[in-house]
Amino acid sequence: MREMVPGLYHWKVYNPYIKDKVDSYFALLDPPILIDPMEPEEGLDQFRRFPPPAHIFLTNRLHDRHCQRYIDSFGTTVWCHRAGLHEFQDGSLAVTAFDHGDELPGGVKAIEVGVLCPEETALLLPIAEGVLAIGDALVRWEGKIGFVPDFLLGDDPPAIRVGIRDRFLEICSSYDFDHLLFAHGDPLIGEGKAALLGYLKSLKE
Repeated sequence: MREMVPGLYHWKVYNPYIKDKVDSYFALLDPPILIDPMEPEEGLDQFRRFPPPAHIFLTNRLHDRHCQRYIDSFGTTVWCHRAGLHEFQDGSLAVTAFDHGDELPGGVKAIEVGVLCPEETALLLPIAEGVLAIGDALVRWEGKIGFVPDFLLGDDPPAIRVGIRDRFLEICSSYDFDHLLFAHGDPLIGEGKAALLGYLKSLKE
Protein backbone atom coordinates (compact mmCIF):
# COMPACT_ATOMS: atom_id res chain seq x y z
CA MET A 1 0.00 0.00 0.00
CA ARG A 2 1.28 3.46 -0.82
CA GLU A 3 -0.11 6.83 0.16
CA MET A 4 -0.72 8.94 -2.96
CA VAL A 5 -2.04 12.06 -1.25
CA PRO A 6 -2.70 12.47 2.48
CA GLY A 7 -5.31 9.94 3.50
CA LEU A 8 -5.59 8.11 0.15
CA TYR A 9 -3.89 4.73 -0.40
CA HIS A 10 -3.43 2.51 -3.47
CA TRP A 11 -2.21 -1.04 -4.06
CA LYS A 12 -2.04 -3.60 -6.85
CA VAL A 13 -2.75 -7.32 -6.47
CA TYR A 14 -2.94 -10.15 -9.00
CA ASN A 15 -6.54 -11.21 -9.60
CA PRO A 16 -6.62 -14.85 -10.73
CA TYR A 17 -10.15 -14.43 -12.09
CA ILE A 18 -8.95 -12.10 -14.87
CA LYS A 19 -5.28 -13.23 -14.76
CA ASP A 20 -3.94 -9.72 -14.30
CA LYS A 21 -3.19 -7.20 -11.56
CA VAL A 22 -6.01 -4.91 -10.49
CA ASP A 23 -6.10 -1.73 -8.43
CA SER A 24 -7.71 -1.04 -5.05
CA TYR A 25 -8.07 2.04 -2.86
CA PHE A 26 -8.55 3.05 0.78
CA ALA A 27 -9.56 6.58 1.77
CA LEU A 28 -9.47 7.95 5.31
CA LEU A 29 -12.79 9.72 5.03
CA ASP A 30 -15.24 9.95 7.91
CA PRO A 31 -15.91 7.03 8.01
CA PRO A 32 -13.03 5.31 6.13
CA ILE A 33 -13.96 3.64 2.84
CA LEU A 34 -12.57 1.15 0.32
CA ILE A 35 -13.13 1.01 -3.44
CA ASP A 36 -13.16 -2.32 -5.34
CA PRO A 37 -10.73 -3.89 -2.86
CA MET A 38 -8.48 -6.89 -3.09
CA GLU A 39 -6.53 -7.82 0.02
CA PRO A 40 -3.07 -6.17 -0.04
CA GLU A 41 -0.08 -8.49 -0.33
CA GLU A 42 0.90 -7.35 3.18
CA GLY A 43 -2.42 -8.67 4.51
CA LEU A 44 -5.38 -7.06 6.23
CA ASP A 45 -3.31 -6.25 9.31
CA GLN A 46 -2.17 -3.21 7.32
CA PHE A 47 -5.51 -1.63 8.16
CA ARG A 48 -5.18 -2.03 11.91
CA ARG A 49 -3.01 1.09 12.11
CA PHE A 50 -6.02 3.10 10.85
CA PRO A 51 -9.63 3.49 11.88
CA PRO A 52 -11.17 0.33 10.36
CA PRO A 53 -12.71 0.49 6.87
CA ALA A 54 -16.44 0.90 7.45
CA HIS A 55 -17.72 0.78 3.88
CA ILE A 56 -16.80 -0.70 0.50
CA PHE A 57 -18.11 0.89 -2.69
CA LEU A 58 -18.22 -1.18 -5.89
CA THR A 59 -17.95 0.63 -9.21
CA ASN A 60 -19.84 -2.30 -10.73
CA ARG A 61 -21.17 -5.67 -9.62
CA LEU A 62 -18.15 -7.63 -10.86
CA HIS A 63 -15.70 -5.91 -8.52
CA ASP A 64 -16.67 -7.73 -5.33
CA ARG A 65 -13.10 -9.16 -5.32
CA HIS A 66 -12.09 -9.76 -1.66
CA CYS A 67 -15.05 -8.00 -0.04
CA GLN A 68 -15.95 -10.96 2.15
CA ARG A 69 -12.53 -10.85 3.82
CA TYR A 70 -13.16 -7.27 4.90
CA ILE A 71 -16.63 -8.15 6.15
CA ASP A 72 -15.18 -11.00 8.20
CA SER A 73 -12.34 -8.92 9.65
CA PHE A 74 -13.94 -5.49 10.13
CA GLY A 75 -17.71 -5.85 9.68
CA THR A 76 -17.44 -3.64 6.60
CA THR A 77 -20.66 -2.79 4.71
CA VAL A 78 -20.53 -3.42 0.95
CA TRP A 79 -22.45 -1.14 -1.43
CA CYS A 80 -23.38 -1.76 -5.08
CA HIS A 81 -25.71 0.08 -7.41
CA ARG A 82 -29.23 -1.34 -7.28
CA ALA A 83 -29.09 -2.52 -10.91
CA GLY A 84 -26.25 -4.90 -10.06
CA LEU A 85 -27.82 -6.63 -7.07
CA HIS A 86 -28.89 -9.65 -9.13
CA GLU A 87 -25.24 -10.74 -9.02
CA PHE A 88 -25.65 -11.46 -5.31
CA GLN A 89 -29.13 -13.05 -5.25
CA ASP A 90 -27.50 -16.38 -4.38
CA GLY A 91 -26.52 -14.94 -1.01
CA SER A 92 -22.80 -15.10 -1.81
CA LEU A 93 -22.27 -11.58 -0.44
CA ALA A 94 -24.31 -9.23 1.73
CA VAL A 95 -24.72 -6.02 -0.30
CA THR A 96 -26.50 -2.72 0.34
CA ALA A 97 -28.06 -0.91 -2.61
CA PHE A 98 -27.40 2.66 -3.70
CA ASP A 99 -28.77 4.71 -6.58
CA HIS A 100 -26.98 7.05 -8.92
CA GLY A 101 -26.98 10.55 -7.49
CA ASP A 102 -26.83 9.34 -3.89
CA GLU A 103 -24.36 10.74 -1.39
CA LEU A 104 -22.77 7.71 0.23
CA PRO A 105 -21.05 7.49 3.63
CA GLY A 106 -17.97 9.68 3.81
CA GLY A 107 -19.55 12.25 1.50
CA VAL A 108 -18.82 10.15 -1.62
CA LYS A 109 -21.01 11.00 -4.63
CA ALA A 110 -22.30 8.11 -6.76
CA ILE A 111 -22.24 9.31 -10.39
CA GLU A 112 -24.00 7.47 -13.20
CA VAL A 113 -21.85 6.10 -15.97
CA GLY A 114 -23.94 3.20 -17.28
CA VAL A 115 -23.19 2.44 -20.96
CA LEU A 116 -21.11 -0.69 -20.26
CA CYS A 117 -23.69 -1.99 -17.79
CA PRO A 118 -26.55 -0.28 -15.94
CA GLU A 119 -24.76 -0.26 -12.57
CA GLU A 120 -21.42 1.17 -13.79
CA THR A 121 -20.65 4.03 -11.39
CA ALA A 122 -17.97 6.68 -10.97
CA LEU A 123 -17.29 7.78 -7.40
CA LEU A 124 -16.36 11.33 -6.44
CA LEU A 125 -14.36 11.48 -3.21
CA PRO A 126 -14.17 14.74 -1.22
CA ILE A 127 -10.44 14.55 -0.64
CA ALA A 128 -7.34 16.30 -2.07
CA GLU A 129 -9.09 18.74 -4.46
CA GLY A 130 -11.47 15.99 -5.57
CA VAL A 131 -10.83 12.40 -6.64
CA LEU A 132 -12.82 10.60 -9.35
CA ALA A 133 -12.75 6.79 -9.19
CA ILE A 134 -13.53 4.97 -12.44
CA GLY A 135 -14.50 1.31 -12.79
CA ASP A 136 -14.37 -0.53 -16.14
CA ALA A 137 -15.45 2.28 -18.47
CA LEU A 138 -11.90 3.60 -18.85
CA VAL A 139 -8.52 2.14 -17.96
CA ARG A 140 -5.00 3.50 -17.67
CA TRP A 141 -2.43 1.11 -19.07
CA GLU A 142 1.23 2.04 -19.65
CA GLY A 143 0.43 5.56 -18.51
CA LYS A 144 -2.30 6.16 -21.09
CA ILE A 145 -6.05 6.55 -20.57
CA GLY A 146 -8.08 4.37 -22.90
CA PHE A 147 -10.69 1.65 -23.35
CA VAL A 148 -10.55 -2.06 -22.71
CA PRO A 149 -10.26 -4.27 -25.84
CA ASP A 150 -13.31 -4.48 -28.08
CA PHE A 151 -14.19 -8.04 -27.04
CA LEU A 152 -14.90 -6.68 -23.54
CA LEU A 153 -17.05 -3.80 -24.78
CA GLY A 154 -20.18 -5.71 -25.77
CA ASP A 155 -21.97 -6.15 -29.09
CA ASP A 156 -21.30 -2.67 -30.52
CA PRO A 157 -17.88 -1.40 -29.36
CA PRO A 158 -17.88 1.81 -31.45
CA ALA A 159 -21.25 2.90 -30.04
CA ILE A 160 -20.18 2.02 -26.51
CA ARG A 161 -16.98 4.04 -26.85
CA VAL A 162 -19.01 7.04 -28.04
CA GLY A 163 -21.42 6.61 -25.15
CA ILE A 164 -18.61 6.46 -22.60
CA ARG A 165 -16.90 9.46 -24.17
CA ASP A 166 -20.05 11.56 -24.06
CA ARG A 167 -20.88 10.54 -20.50
CA PHE A 168 -17.45 11.45 -19.16
CA LEU A 169 -17.52 14.77 -20.99
CA GLU A 170 -20.74 15.48 -19.06
CA ILE A 171 -19.09 14.39 -15.81
CA CYS A 172 -16.12 16.67 -16.46
CA SER A 173 -18.43 19.61 -17.08
CA SER A 174 -20.47 18.92 -13.93
CA TYR A 175 -17.90 18.06 -11.25
CA ASP A 176 -14.58 19.34 -9.97
CA PHE A 177 -11.73 16.89 -9.38
CA ASP A 178 -7.97 16.82 -9.79
CA HIS A 179 -7.09 13.13 -9.47
CA LEU A 180 -8.23 9.92 -11.19
CA LEU A 181 -8.40 6.40 -9.77
CA PHE A 182 -8.80 3.38 -12.03
CA ALA A 183 -9.93 -0.13 -11.15
CA HIS A 184 -7.59 -1.25 -13.93
CA GLY A 185 -4.46 0.85 -14.16
CA ASP A 186 -2.30 3.24 -12.21
CA PRO A 187 -3.99 6.26 -10.61
CA LEU A 188 -3.31 9.69 -12.06
CA ILE A 189 -2.44 12.12 -9.30
CA GLY A 190 -2.58 15.78 -10.27
CA GLU A 191 -4.12 17.28 -13.41
CA GLY A 192 -6.32 14.23 -13.84
CA LYS A 193 -9.31 16.15 -15.10
CA ALA A 194 -7.21 17.95 -17.70
CA ALA A 195 -5.75 14.66 -18.88
CA LEU A 196 -9.18 13.04 -19.07
CA LEU A 197 -10.64 15.95 -21.01
CA GLY A 198 -7.70 15.92 -23.38
CA TYR A 199 -8.24 12.25 -24.12
CA LEU A 200 -12.01 12.55 -24.53
CA LYS A 201 -11.74 15.53 -26.85
CA SER A 202 -9.19 13.72 -28.98
CA LEU A 203 -11.85 11.10 -29.66
CA LYS A 204 -14.16 13.73 -31.17
CA GLU A 205 -11.75 14.63 -33.94
